[in-house]
Amino acid sequence: MIESYRSSVPDEGDGAASQDAGPIMGIRPLLKRIDRGDLTRVLICLILTAIVGSVELFLPDAVWRLQLVIAVTVIGLVYGCWPIIKESWNDIRARKMSMDLSMLIAIAAAALIGQWLTSLVIVVFVLLAEILEDLCMDQGRDAMSDLMAFLPRRIRVRSGESDVIEMPLSQVKVGQIVMVSPGGRIPVDGEVLAGSSTVDESRITGESMPVVLSVGSRVYSGSVNQDGALEIKVSRVGEDSSYGRILSALKDAQSSAAPVQRLADKLATALVVIAIAGAVLTWLLTYDLRSAISVIIVAGACGVAAGTPLAMLASMARVAGAGAFVKDGVHMESLSRVDTVIFDKTGTLTRGMPEVTRILPVEGVDETTLLGVAASAERYSEHPLGKAIVEYALAQGVGTVEAEGFESEAGRGVHCVINGHMIRVGTVAFMPEDARGDITGDVGADAPVRPLDLSDAGTSFMNEQAAVQTTVHIAQDGRYLGCILLADAPRDSAARCVDELHRQGMRVVMLTGDRDEVARRVARQLGIDDVHAQLLPDGKSRALQAERQAGHRIVMVGDGVNDAPVLALADVGIAMGSGTDIARESADVVLISSDLNDVAKLLHTARRARRIIMFNFAGTILVDGIGMLLAAFGILTPLLSAIVHVGSESAFILNSARLIPRRGYRNHRG
Repeated sequence: MIESYRSSVPDEGDGAASQDAGPIMGIRPLLKRIDRGDLTRVLICLILTAIVGSVELFLPDAVWRLQLVIAVTVIGLVYGCWPIIKESWNDIRARKMSMDLSMLIAIAAAALIGQWLTSLVIVVFVLLAEILEDLCMDQGRDAMSDLMAFLPRRIRVRSGESDVIEMPLSQVKVGQIVMVSPGGRIPVDGEVLAGSSTVDESRITGESMPVVLSVGSRVYSGSVNQDGALEIKVSRVGEDSSYGRILSALKDAQSSAAPVQRLADKLATALVVIAIAGAVLTWLLTYDLRSAISVIIVAGACGVAAGTPLAMLASMARVAGAGAFVKDGVHMESLSRVDTVIFDKTGTLTRGMPEVTRILPVEGVDETTLLGVAASAERYSEHPLGKAIVEYALAQGVGTVEAEGFESEAGRGVHCVINGHMIRVGTVAFMPEDARGDITGDVGADAPVRPLDLSDAGTSFMNEQAAVQTTVHIAQDGRYLGCILLADAPRDSAARCVDELHRQGMRVVMLTGDRDEVARRVARQLGIDDVHAQLLPDGKSRALQAERQAGHRIVMVGDGVNDAPVLALADVGIAMGSGTDIARESADVVLISSDLNDVAKLLHTARRARRIIMFNFAGTILVDGIGMLLAAFGILTPLLSAIVHVGSESAFILNSARLIPRRGYRNHRG
């Protein structure tokens, strides 16, 4: 799959020059992309049209005028209509009525009744419309493939302790160590083992600012390394990498037809049949073959037949450039119809990891001392709470000292000896009995908390402010020193995302297995009114099914293993890029950057694409209906009908092309 694009990918090192090139080009590069054969065909037909027009205008009485006009017209029609003839023949073999076939009938009929100039003008218009359609579709495909055009063909891989070898990207395996120089493109997903740098991830995650990487940081294929050398341990490569997944989505989008696209094809076929039937009826009622031909010519369905897949492809390119990729055009259409967004809480609306929120020492102990003692005791702990305390201490510049006799008791805490003092860090039940009496009073003179309920093993404060927080207690030599509060904080983008979804008229629901008081506290912070808490995975599934039975169209956003069933049950499942593999595989959409703002942008773009498509549908029916009526009454001549036909379908194709992301779109995430 990767190899199919590799022939057009420049070598590593020449990506910097091309990196800023957007999918929408200037006039000169755009003209260069027009097929020379198509351009030559149009120019020759224009010349032949000019010859026929000049002869009819300036030599009306010449004896040989008719023979010259017929000869030139036949040459122009055969040469100019050849692509249309081939398409029409394929349609006939497939027993399909198409716009190409109807236009071929109209062109031939116009020539047969002596409308020589008109028949040639129609050919030129049709050829120009085909070129415009091809250019717009190419721009749509480029907008998507532009995301993937920066991987090097060959990369450097560490072999042994000091040897570095060069090999094709297709031969790289998971677990190998890839070397990326400053300015190079990152070819794999993985983890930084050595080095530090800033990386441009805008083509993959949509992040506008460079991302600082250091040892342990995750990296995505398709990103551009900027100012430092990196050694990356490969976790995903090829089709499994960020690059490969987007490429797979592109392939699926181009090969599969969404329901709205199939509807567009049916509408186009119906309009052709109606136009031919209308032409026959016009001729039977008026015996005016010229008006009958005008009826066929004026009907144009290419605006919906070509504009619909262009809109779907361009919208998928737009959201992919903003950090999300949709696995199929069907899902993109489904997104445009949803009215309810359901979020998992932990790891989706929240970061999924505890963070220190407050330090509450008893009187006589300062915060730095309390934090230093706790962090020193937790240095060797594998518990998430212990790791969070150590990371917070390091971030605050609080040093730690070596602990002796470290022991951990699951579900209770850790104890050790520091500078000769016995330290305990953990739950209330884990504190020495003498220290527990101090905990039942106020913790610190300024602590706005109530006494702890010892029957609950002391894991949470009982007031609303602390109900969402976990409390870690610290004691030294049997004396209580204080506590540290930790909480799973909401993502920075969560509140803004929920607010934007409400502005779009969406219902927002939270499903979580967490405690009810914790869930409702987070929901209030984010502005979510509908909360279902303390749910097991099957409970989440039942809640989602109840929403669907109530008539709602559902988007489910989650990240964990227990979210996979509901992601699959929803109309559209969206997985966080930082989530589990099973969640990403079960989902229809993946947010690579895990930025919740991308959910709102994704739904906005899907709805915008549908509005554009529906406008094209309505506009085509209206223009064709009025045009056929005017043509039947002889108001529109064949030439005017051709102008209306080409003008309307070009307008609708260009309307869809508005969705194609412009240059610099990824850097602004607009």
